[in-house]
Amino acid sequence: MNLFDIIGPIMIGPSSSHTAGAARIGRVARQLLGETPVEARVFFHGSFEKTYQGHGTDRAVAGGLMDMGVDDERLRDSLQLAEEAGLRITFQPIKLRDAHPNTVLVHLTGEKGKTVQVQAASIGGGSIRVQYLDGLEVGFSGARTTLIIRHTDAPGAIAMVTHLLSNERINIATMRVFRREAGGQAIMAIELDERPPQSLLSALKMLPTITDVTLLDQI
Repeated sequence: MNLFDIIGPIMIGPSSSHTAGAARIGRVARQLLGETPVEARVFFHGSFEKTYQGHGTDRAVAGGLMDMGVDDERLRDSLQLAEEAGLRITFQPIKLRDAHPNTVLVHLTGEKGKTVQVQAASIGGGSIRVQYLDGLEVGFSGARTTLIIRHTDAPGAIAMVTHLLSNERINIATMRVFRREAGGQAIMAIELDERPPQSLLSALKMLPTITDVTLLDQI
């Protein structure tokens, strides 16, 4: 255990779970969208549903959606800043099955019409766990540089991706792959030990089974 584990992150308070973690969830959702969001429907589950206004969870998520870090003083005014920036945000309660008590479900729409649905939990100390992306399980933390690769489930799809990473001598820390059905939509969530070069991202996008590649920097 290190000092960070004991005192939590440097942040705008009052709670690492309800504020810092929530801000990180919003920021990850924005990165997964890949463009400036113009509309966000935010659903709070469990303890978030009961305390989000008092603990500033709504402001934290809004700040994250606007790419603010957990220590950004603008988090306090994020709802007003979002309105001024043209980002429409609504907050609603939701009951999710088998979900962590501090769970957020975010439906985002971007300025170019792209949409994304992200379910994530704030698991303590400012740490998060992204559980579902567009309804598919992914299970990554956002604490490492992460490749999110949407692809068609097909023989050799995973091997082609790992081959390119190996050629660049980029080590995989964790890798999770989920699919809707055989031959259907699938997602690889690959946490890396270092940031891949742009040339590798371009090469991944050229693979025949790949439909989208998103690089998430450490949040």
